[in-house]
Amino acid sequence: MVVEGLGLVLAAGVFTALVCGLGTLPFFFVDDVGDRLTVALWGLAGGIMLFASLFGFIFEGLGEGSITQVGFGLVVGVGLVVLADRVISGYEFEPREMPAADFRKLVLIVGVLTVHSFPEGVALGVAFADLGVEGDLVLAGLAVPALAIFITVAISIQNIPEGLAVAIPLHTYGISNWKIFGWAVFSSIPQPIGAGIAYVFVTYAREFLPFGFGFAAGAMIYLVLHDMFPEALDHGSDLPGGGRRELFVGIGLGVAIMIPVMVLTE
Repeated sequence: MVVEGLGLVLAAGVFTALVCGLGTLPFFFVDDVGDRLTVALWGLAGGIMLFASLFGFIFEGLGEGSITQVGFGLVVGVGLVVLADRVISGYEFEPREMPAADFRKLVLIVGVLTVHSFPEGVALGVAFADLGVEGDLVLAGLAVPALAIFITVAISIQNIPEGLAVAIPLHTYGISNWKIFGWAVFSSIPQPIGAGIAYVFVTYAREFLPFGFGFAAGAMIYLVLHDMFPEALDHGSDLPGGGRRELFVGIGLGVAIMIPVMVLTE
């Protein structure tokens, strides 16, 4: 059962990675994407992930275990992402270097991408913990839990602004649109890998499931507050109010989108 489930989880991870490429599509039609839209999209992504972390993972974790287990997982999730971020923080690379990177630079780029995409993959894998046990939707002969659908939708939507964030600098440096699409998808490749590892782990070690839910929530909350929102405000630095209005509008829209998704998947 684990093998069949793993295939479905990996497929979900590949799907979310491919959706990241959708963020590059505007450049197939226009030469520039305004800062207001960019900031709003980052806010939308952050709102979606914060909502999913709170109402998806934390609430689900508390239903499976104690607040101590979930809280410990949350702290560890934040801690590991902080540690990984600090390990690679001393290394910088320009987006224009990505297509022409040598092997050493490519390894570094993959490391940076992994720090940001791998936790989302872990969250996806943990969400599939009850695959084949409960769920109204049946895929490949397996009952898919509502949480898995909810988190897959959330990560997919928030991957679109991430794809756009990859596309903007590459487009500026004259990289072709299809190469930009490929690099956007490549930036999310750690997601199916993390999803597969997390799914296998929580399937064989069910007692760690509340910890896993907390870990996924902590990692995603940190990424939103430390990376997504500062990235948004950086893009909006020249806007009136520094882009804060656009950011809050995006956050509100993200929450508004996920409320009916949560209701429909319950």
